[in-house]
Amino acid sequence: MAIEVGTKLEGKVTGITHFGAFVELAGGVTGLVHISEVAENYVKDVNDHLKINDVVTVKVINVDKDGKIGLSIKQALDKPAGDKRPSSSDRKPPYGDRKPMRGDRPGGNRGDLNLSFEDKMMRFLKDSEERISSLKKHTESKRGGRGSRRS
Repeated sequence: MAIEVGTKLEGKVTGITHFGAFVELAGGVTGLVHISEVAENYVKDVNDHLKINDVVTVKVINVDKDGKIGLSIKQALDKPAGDKRPSSSDRKPPYGDRKPMRGDRPGGNRGDLNLSFEDKMMRFLKDSEERISSLKKHTESKRGGRGSRRS
């Protein structure tokens, strides 16, 4: 039986590693389910989802010239028709779980929308020069830092 990309097959888990699981298919052929293809959600440890000798349904996602077979468990699952990506209202806030920091600007640089690239670059250069000079001033004054004069 030739194994073709896109077909769904049943197989038995024969080995588990930190990067995925090996599944034996019909005819004694073995393929790899990468850790990213084990489940829809984040998988930290494959052992939390699969055990050796588990029978799983997999989808063939690639077959290399050298005979390596890439499999996916999550793509083999039948998703309900109503499933879709999360809407913008479901997304995390722009700063994630952290609080906004001093340099963060809510909503991005909305004032920069009408500026040309050259104007944005000039503003960036000016800001970075100010930051560098401020850093130099503070580091050189402490403990006679680099380049400080000795009397």
